[in-house]
Amino acid sequence: MKRIGFRLIAISSVLIAATAMAATRPHYGGTLHVQMEGAVASLDPIDGSQATLAMRNVLGLIFETLVGLNDRGLAEPRLAIAWQPEAGNQRWSFVLRPGVMFSDATFMTPENVAASLRRANPGWKVSPTETGIVIQLDAASADLPAELALPRNSIAKLDSGKILGTGPFSVSTWNPGRKLVTTVRDDYWGGRPFLDAIEIEMGKNSREEMIAYDLGQAQLIEIPSEQAYRATEARELRVSQPAELVALLFAREVQSPEDRKQRQALAMSVDRSQMNQVVLQSGGEAAGGLLPDWLTGYGFLFPHGTDLTRAQQLRAEVPVAPLWNLGFDMTDSLAHVLADRITLNAGDAGLRLQLGNQSAPDVRLVRVPLMSLDPYVALAQIAKSLQLPPPEFLGTTVDNLYHAENAMLQSQRVIPLLHLRTAYAVSKTVKDWDNVRDGSWRLPDVWLVPGKP
Repeated sequence: MKRIGFRLIAISSVLIAATAMAATRPHYGGTLHVQMEGAVASLDPIDGSQATLAMRNVLGLIFETLVGLNDRGLAEPRLAIAWQPEAGNQRWSFVLRPGVMFSDATFMTPENVAASLRRANPGWKVSPTETGIVIQLDAASADLPAELALPRNSIAKLDSGKILGTGPFSVSTWNPGRKLVTTVRDDYWGGRPFLDAIEIEMGKNSREEMIAYDLGQAQLIEIPSEQAYRATEARELRVSQPAELVALLFAREVQSPEDRKQRQALAMSVDRSQMNQVVLQSGGEAAGGLLPDWLTGYGFLFPHGTDLTRAQQLRAEVPVAPLWNLGFDMTDSLAHVLADRITLNAGDAGLRLQLGNQSAPDVRLVRVPLMSLDPYVALAQIAKSLQLPPPEFLGTTVDNLYHAENAMLQSQRVIPLLHLRTAYAVSKTVKDWDNVRDGSWRLPDVWLVPGKP
């Protein structure tokens, strides 16, 4: 009897172990249901009006770039398998990955790639070769591979009004700004992803998203940074590094010494730490620089503390302080709360700000996502988004990066306030989620536990 008992125990142990292994082994199939607040109105990578994290994540499902950046910001092969600059970094040659197909089952050619990059960058001279392309720039650029990793440089083919990509998923349903359904590509060069489809509902508020998540109707939802702390109850959150800049942007250059003093007083009057702790519930970090400290390592060199006494002194040195109109996105509830705080802080320093929705305000509260894990490209993209002169890099060292950023700040066109984190609630049925530092999705390796979401 004892031997039979031992055999039964052994068989049960094997069955339990086998069941556990089957439960943790990746499965093909299933639809990932996503809800997010961001609304993507166009699937054209060169649509510069949508330089948002939502746009970047959506494009990454359908399109690919020649070069990718890993989590440390280093260039890696994607659609290009090799590249080489000539002396001076003004002319670059790229070798394309063979056998890549667009979603219409046609092969990607050097002509396709050259046409796509010329469309995105009219100032570049891009020529096809037998196995790749050559890019001739007007000025030297050591950061061209990292720039090619930007979403706007995704390789796209226009065909009878449709825009096609080489990514792991293709578009099956598209309702601009509201819904996107993508289906897996069995012929994807990188191997078939585990998911069968991804369904994304856009323009949802946080309450709608959380209800859908709690009811099992969505497995991935976007959580506003100011609600991330409260959303941790009964939800598994994945939080990025601080990767979205909140700043004040002046419409004009400094007009006079008095104007410079007032801008300095405004920068010193804003209590960034209180805004982060109270309004954001520590969902970000106070910022004195444009780039987050984790990306550069020198963010602490840019002061961001409040000095109300000095701000009041600077204001007193100006005979008459004009009334500044402060504009912001009226549809952004967080921006409204932050704008109220800024107005109160400015009033404590003796400055006059009023909230408004004027088409041309004196100063605007803006939000700019981090568009690259390469700090040089990221800084250039921030300048472009804010319509500021491009930063001047005198070299490729951290000192050069710091001086370029510092020069942008010394112009006093922009006052950094905060860097926000991105947070997602991810269902326990979603496996192998790769948490990227800037909040980007990497879904080809994600798989779903079979059964109800």
